[in-house]
Amino acid sequence: MTAPIRSLRKSGLGLDRELAARAAGYTCIAGLDEVGRGPLAGPVVSAAVVLDPERVPQGLADSKALSAHKREALFAEILATAKVGIASVSHAEIDTINIRQASLLAMCRALAALPCTPDLAFVDGNDPPRLPCATQAVIKGDSSIASIAAASIVAKVVRDRMMARLAATYPAYGFASNAGYSTKTHLQVLASDGPCPFHRMSFSPLRQGLLDL
Repeated sequence: MTAPIRSLRKSGLGLDRELAARAAGYTCIAGLDEVGRGPLAGPVVSAAVVLDPERVPQGLADSKALSAHKREALFAEILATAKVGIASVSHAEIDTINIRQASLLAMCRALAALPCTPDLAFVDGNDPPRLPCATQAVIKGDSSIASIAAASIVAKVVRDRMMARLAATYPAYGFASNAGYSTKTHLQVLASDGPCPFHRMSFSPLRQGLLDL
């Protein structure tokens, strides 16, 4: 289900920034976000989304504020109505270049994966990557700008699916439910069984040989 621009503006989903950018002369406006900076395992995933102003999905919000069911529904609708680029940086790359650089790299890759060339990118947070277009960093942009919210949903769903696939091979760590974050159960299994090949060995407590668990 889609809604006209006017309805979305009344609902406060942040389309004003995209409309203002269009009025300023930008023609291809992307929202960028990443998911997975904090987990102890798995990749960091980024998405870039260019919304169609005439077919913006209803209910866009920060992915963390949505149920898994709602995220999945919006994910399908975003893919059907918007231009989307998705990219990831692996656990091994994270260990090599650090999580900050990996997050920035994932966003660069996601923008490059778009089937169009943006002339403006809204980036969630205050630490944007160097992109080949105008860039505006927006703190808490995933809860105020529609294209960033859409990107946060896409990145979250893709990463959760990746972690669920890992869980099928490494069930003990609970990746399907914890997405690689340091829950009590996850830490207990690390302490007893050690890491799997997809853990980030540069992260504490893995970097410390689990001595602090």
